[in-house]
Amino acid sequence: MKIFYLHCRDMAVAMLHPVKGRFLLSLFLLFTSISLVGCGASNDSASEAEGEGEIVIGLTDAEGDFASYTVDVLSLTLTKANGAVVETLPLSTRVDFAQYTEMTEFLTAATVPNGVYVKASMVLDYSDADIWVENAAGDAVKVDNIVDADGMALRQLDVAVNLEGRTRLVIAPGIPSHLTLDFDLKASNKVRFDDAGVPTQIVEPFLLADVELERPKIHRLRGPLASVDVEDSSFEVILRPFHHRLTMDQQQQRHFGQLEVVTNDATLFEINGDDYQGRAGLVVLDEQPVFTATIVIGDLKSNPRRFEAREVYAGSSVPGGELDVVTGNVIARNGDALTVKGATLIRAGGSVIFNDEVIVNMGDLTSVKRQLSMGADYDIDDVSVGQRVRVFGVLTNNMADQLEMDAGVNNRGRVKMRLTTLRGTVLDVVGIPEQPLPFVLDLQAIDGRYIGLFDFSGTGDEPANDADPAFYEIDVATLDVSGLASGAPVKVRGFVRPFGQVTAAAPSDFAAHTIVDVAALKAVMTIGWAPASLTAIASSSADGLTFNLDGVGRFHHVSRARVAIDLTTVDVAPRIVPRENGAGMYRIVQSGTIQVHTDFANFTADLNTRLRDGALVKHVAASGPYNDDRATITAGFVTVLLE
Repeated sequence: MKIFYLHCRDMAVAMLHPVKGRFLLSLFLLFTSISLVGCGASNDSASEAEGEGEIVIGLTDAEGDFASYTVDVLSLTLTKANGAVVETLPLSTRVDFAQYTEMTEFLTAATVPNGVYVKASMVLDYSDADIWVENAAGDAVKVDNIVDADGMALRQLDVAVNLEGRTRLVIAPGIPSHLTLDFDLKASNKVRFDDAGVPTQIVEPFLLADVELERPKIHRLRGPLASVDVEDSSFEVILRPFHHRLTMDQQQQRHFGQLEVVTNDATLFEINGDDYQGRAGLVVLDEQPVFTATIVIGDLKSNPRRFEAREVYAGSSVPGGELDVVTGNVIARNGDALTVKGATLIRAGGSVIFNDEVIVNMGDLTSVKRQLSMGADYDIDDVSVGQRVRVFGVLTNNMADQLEMDAGVNNRGRVKMRLTTLRGTVLDVVGIPEQPLPFVLDLQAIDGRYIGLFDFSGTGDEPANDADPAFYEIDVATLDVSGLASGAPVKVRGFVRPFGQVTAAAPSDFAAHTIVDVAALKAVMTIGWAPASLTAIASSSADGLTFNLDGVGRFHHVSRARVAIDLTTVDVAPRIVPRENGAGMYRIVQSGTIQVHTDFANFTADLNTRLRDGALVKHVAASGPYNDDRATITAGFVTVLLE
C-alpha cells in the first residue's frame, strides 16, 4: 500500500510536490571542536570566533516503494551568513537511498569554520542513476525515463534549504548540538506508469532542516580498520561510506576522515566468519592487519559524545571480499532453494548490482547464523519465508533475469538471518479458546514489502498450519503487550520461525525481539481525489478542514511507521486541525506555483478564496499527531494540491 510520507518538525522548507514513493533522506550533522562546538542562540559575534569544528555527517532513509534509488551525491555544502561556502564532501559518493531504512550511515568527518550558517545545499547526479520502483503487483521495474518538473531529461539536481529561525545553525565553542537535513524523496518524486507498465519519474527537490534530532536511528560505520586499543576498549575506522572501495594502502588519502569506536562487554563481533563478544572480540580484531575491511553497527551516545558499537564485522564477514553477497527477504522456499526479493548483490571485489529476485541454493556446505545470537546452533532448516537474510556464496548464473547463487551446494556458503521488521495491526483474539491468548497481527508488510509477494507454502508442518498473513501469530516471550488493544498499529522486529516447523501445538510464526506501538508516533494523512473534486473539502475555517471522501482515488489513508489506516472505514469524516498557536508550514500548490503560509487561519482564508473561484482539490497531505477516535490529525505541515 503506497502511503504519502512526510517528516516535519518546525522545519525550514525548500520545495515540495505530492508524489508516489515513500522516501526520506536524513543527514545527521554532529559538531564538535577541541572543546565543544554546536548551534544555539549565541550571538553572531561570538559564533564568528576563530577556529574550526569537526562535522560528522550521516545519511539515512525511510522505507518506500522504490526498491532501489541509486544516484551520485556530488557535493554537500554549508553557506555562512557572510556568503562563504564550505564543502563538506571530499569525493562524489554513490548512494542507494532505498537501503537505509532502519539506520543512518556515517558519510564524512570534516572540519568547518566557526560561524553562522544560513543554507545547506546538495548536488545529486542522475546521469548514471539506477532506480527501480515497485508497480501495483509489488514487482520492481527499472526507471529509464527520469525528468524534471518541465519534462526535461534530468542530469544534475541542486537542492537547498535555508537555515533560519529555529533551524539557524551556529558553530561556536561550548554549545553542543546537531542538525538534521531531510531530503524527502517521497515528496521529491512522482512516478507514473503508462498503459504498458513503463514508469516515468518526475523529480522536484524538497529539503527540510531541523536542529532537534527526533528518534535517532542506529548508525553504521564502514571502512578500513585504522588501529585498535584493547586496553581502552576502542578502535578507529577510516571512513569509506556506502560502496566506496574498502581496500587501501599507506599512500591513499583518508578523504572521508576517521572515527573512533567504543566497545563494551555486550559488543558482538564477527571476524572472518567466527563469533566473539566483548574484550575477546577486540583482541581478535587487534590481530587483523591494518586496513582490514570493517563494518560497525552502533549508537551515538552523549556525555561524553561517543560512537558505541553493538555489532562489529571484519575481514571476510564484510561483503565485497572473496564471495558474492545477496541481501534481501526470502519470499518463497522450494526445498533448499530460496527466492530472495529486493536483492542487492555485492560481487566479489566490491561491485554492486540491484536485481529484484535472486535464487539462492543452500546445501550441506551452508553455515547459518543469526544476528545478535552467540553460540546458538542454526542450520538451513531455520531459514523461512519472510526472513531477511544476507547470503555469502558464488553466483552461478549471470543472466540478469535469472540470477542464481550457490551458497553451499558445491561451494562453502553462509546465510546470516537478520532482524526482520513486521508492520500490521493487532487482531482481537478474545474469542479464541487458548490460554494464554496468542498475540496476532493482520500483517501488512515485511521489511516494507507488500505482503502479497510472499508465498508461505511449507512454513507449517502441514498446509493447514502454514503461516497466514491475515492471522500472523507472534511469540512475544516476556515482552509486555498488555497495553496493545485490538486494532492497534504496531511494528515488530525479530526472526521468522524455522521453515516447516509451525505446528498446531506450536503455532507461532515469528519470534518477537521488540514490539513498538506506533499509535503515539507522528502520522501522515494523505487523501487524493480522482478526478479532482469540487466537494472534497466539506468545511474550511481557522478551526480546521473537514473532508468528504466521495470520489477518492487510491490515497485515503493515515500511516504511522508504515502501518496504514483506511479512512474510508472509519465512522467519522477525517479532519485536519492546526496546532494550538496555529503556526506551521501550510502550502497550496496550484498551476505550478507554491504559496506558503505560516499561519493556519491565513492558509484556510486563501484556500477558501481559491475554492470559491472554482479550484478543484486533487490531493491533500498532512503530518502530525493523529487521534483515532476523532479521525483528526493535528498538523504543523499541510499541503493542498489544486487544479
